[in-house]
Amino acid sequence: MNAPGNVPEDAQVNVPEDRARSPHTGWTRAHWADHADRMLAAVDPYRSPLGARVDLPGPPSRYGPASDGLEGFARTLLLAGFRVAGERGADPAGLLERYAAGLAAGTDPGSPEAWPRPDELGQAKVEAASLALILAITRPWLWDLLDDRVRERTVDWLSTVVGQPYPPINWVWFRIVVESFLREVGGPWSAADIEEDLAVHASLRRRGGWLSDGADQRAFDHYTGWALHLYPLLWTRAFDVIGSLCPPGLAATWADDLARYLDDAVHLIGADGSPLLQGRSLIYRFAAAAPLWTAAFTGTGDLPPGLIRRAASGIVRHFADRGAPDAEGLLTLGWHHAWPGMRQAYSGPGSPYWAAKGMLGLALPADHPVWTATEEPLPVERGDFARVIEAPGWLVSGRRGDGLVTVVNHGTDHARPGVTSTDAPLYARLGYSTATVPPLTGSAVDTPLDNAAVLVDARGRATHRTGFTTRHAGLAPGGVLLAASGGRAHWVDPARDAGPDHGSGRPGAITPGPELTVASAVRGAVEVRLVRVGALEEPAGPLGLRLGGWPIASAERPATGPGALAYTGQLRSAVHPLLGFTGNGVTLERDTGPLGAWTAVPWVAADAIPAAGGLFAALVTLDRGREPPGATPTVGAGPEAAIVTWADGHRTRVAI
Repeated sequence: MNAPGNVPEDAQVNVPEDRARSPHTGWTRAHWADHADRMLAAVDPYRSPLGARVDLPGPPSRYGPASDGLEGFARTLLLAGFRVAGERGADPAGLLERYAAGLAAGTDPGSPEAWPRPDELGQAKVEAASLALILAITRPWLWDLLDDRVRERTVDWLSTVVGQPYPPINWVWFRIVVESFLREVGGPWSAADIEEDLAVHASLRRRGGWLSDGADQRAFDHYTGWALHLYPLLWTRAFDVIGSLCPPGLAATWADDLARYLDDAVHLIGADGSPLLQGRSLIYRFAAAAPLWTAAFTGTGDLPPGLIRRAASGIVRHFADRGAPDAEGLLTLGWHHAWPGMRQAYSGPGSPYWAAKGMLGLALPADHPVWTATEEPLPVERGDFARVIEAPGWLVSGRRGDGLVTVVNHGTDHARPGVTSTDAPLYARLGYSTATVPPLTGSAVDTPLDNAAVLVDARGRATHRTGFTTRHAGLAPGGVLLAASGGRAHWVDPARDAGPDHGSGRPGAITPGPELTVASAVRGAVEVRLVRVGALEEPAGPLGLRLGGWPIASAERPATGPGALAYTGQLRSAVHPLLGFTGNGVTLERDTGPLGAWTAVPWVAADAIPAAGGLFAALVTLDRGREPPGATPTVGAGPEAAIVTWADGHRTRVAI
């Protein structure tokens, strides 16, 4: 693990490391408990007078302070509930007493701190599920001890979810959880609601245990793990539903889905514990550990308990060592540090506390095997690997030497084939990793640069790829990962008011471009990226082609050159022309991402596009810069495929 860096000492876990039981992270259950206790103590000064709100500092969400205060209450209750459940009800800090007082005030319509109801405010539907889940798993120590009037008011508040519309995404589980709790305490509920919601979940299932957070979208991100795998199996454990609301065969299907998903998920964690920086709601940070704990909590899958803990502890300690929680013990809107530019429109000061899902393991007692086993290494610590994840169209590479995991993306855009919108930076780029993040503000949002193959018109506008079609993805002889995707490139003049940002690209006036096909051949730390431009149906003036590489960030200005090369003390990113490209450079930006004040993106370009069928190729690399660059592959162009000859003489045919 890296040293804590500039994190103040009083914000760090103060339990001595245990490198015998936890040789990779040093963390045991005692560290997790101490971390949780510090986080919960830090929010106490922000409780409202009656306790119904946790009004944390930071920019408000679009839903206002009443919603944000409820969110702070409900999401910190998740952590408190896990903490008490794992101690079998022992609560020396009086956590549940404080939350019981908040329940009494928040559910009282006459209270000055009354919560907005789920039938009045959509965000309350989300928070209602956290309340119901914790009321269920801590029932002997919280619900059963509440005053009858508080229980009645809580049932009245929760029951406003019945019959309400829910978007057909992960939100359906919020209604399932609430109505299941109501069913168990004698409140109103609807079997039709739950049946409808389970059908939505079934529509989200994809190959290999993955789920898309939208039935008609390629919306693959951390929601697959921290929502769409978390709730189904917790539902079967927290509520009496097997054989009544949930057929045993369905629960077995979900367990199999989670097991297959986790086999991929553990390959998406860097040796430093960083999860993949891809997809919306990244301010939830270590919620990425939630599906790991779901497996342990429900006895699902075949990951060894020592690997589960190593992965989960690595993720949580990655943030603890780098400033999250901050010096005051609070989770801010950001990644390692506060960076409000990465939040979505629905994010408020309490939103980051959905990270509590990643601490579900605290609900397991100290004698559980996941806490007593010796840590086992992550896949990236065991050796290099090359992996195809079919559902999202990802080519995944892990390198033991530098601990990086990279994803080359030919299947995800948070849209569906044929859609024309701007590219969402956290979904539609050609590459994501555990050490880089696309620029999230600034000109590159509307003019794709990093990990993008774009046509550039005379006005300097760059095309977008959202709506592309995946052509193929697989593993070829010699350990070469291959994939291709393409479709009509299009220019977008975004609408002035495109609506709230929920992760998708933005609509606008569209100018169609030619067919643009991109293929990748990945071998170890090396990617040969190929681009073929189709015929343009209507003249669009002179066009150029630009291919961007990996964005690297640093507090200090990254060094650049020669050519399309950028490097910091930790990372090196380069693009080397192989075929057709004549220009190169590095674009430097300030304050466009959460990993550092500076971001550098190397690129190569061609000022003139030849006749249809012209092929371009470049070598794209991201590494730690510890070794000199290796020998460069060569590319031979054919009418339907390219032949890549690697430095050791191995030849790969790439269909394009």
